[in-house]
Amino acid sequence: MAVVMSNALLTVYVLAHPWERDANGVPVPPNPNVRPAARGTWPGSVLEQPDGSWNVRLDPQTWPVKEGDTISDDTGRSWTLTSTRNHTVPDCPAVDYVQATATLNPPEVS
Repeated sequence: MAVVMSNALLTVYVLAHPWERDANGVPVPPNPNVRPAARGTWPGSVLEQPDGSWNVRLDPQTWPVKEGDTISDDTGRSWTLTSTRNHTVPDCPAVDYVQATATLNPPEVS
């Protein structure tokens, strides 16, 4: 079994969940131009995959995170999460982590 070690300090930005619903009951995502406040910064891992997606491992303290939430590292790169899963091992919390896939966001132009 391969173990992925931390390679970045990741700041987690979590949208309000669950999303509000319109008059028809359809979930309405928050305004994408308003970045939510940071939940915190923890060691984590981001690795690019051959298909261009990114494999992300987050500290279990970041849970719950959902699709659409973002993370950023100390170099200014940011990713939008596309899937998340809380990975826990009974009676062994030292190896718990949050597994996610993400897409790299384009750099912001000023």
